[in-house]
Amino acid sequence: METTGQEQLRMVGLRVTRPRLSVLQVLAERPHADVDTIVTAARAVHPTLSPQAVYGVLEALVSRGLARRIEPAGAPALFELRVGDNHHHLVCRSCGAVADVDCTVGAAPCLTPSDTAGFVVDEAEVVFWGLCRDCRVGNPSETTGVPEHHDRRGVKQ
Repeated sequence: METTGQEQLRMVGLRVTRPRLSVLQVLAERPHADVDTIVTAARAVHPTLSPQAVYGVLEALVSRGLARRIEPAGAPALFELRVGDNHHHLVCRSCGAVADVDCTVGAAPCLTPSDTAGFVVDEAEVVFWGLCRDCRVGNPSETTGVPEHHDRRGVKQ
């Protein structure tokens, strides 16, 4: 059974507010969205919503584990609702499209540090860089499958 935004907020001890519900809805529709995209989309249903309010909502959602912030190098912070499974991301070097990828399996030295320096490692964050299917058009030698993804504006590719 899928929970509603109201139930999700209550489960983590957050008050149910219109701005929080608006941001949750945007993130559900646009995974990997940046703040500008979230503000613009949320204002469609909540016209007086300020960017500062969206930043506050995102901070609350991330701190309570309802949303995840990812920060690909050279790109604005992106937000998503897929949390708690330690998944990773594929990022297109050309258009900035982002796709989720489940945890790496097999020989992946980046997931097992050679020295933990006394840390207890409980999560690995990996960003794979390359070119998405759309940006590779015209290069038939590269035909590896790329999962469905969204560009930085959250638009499905």
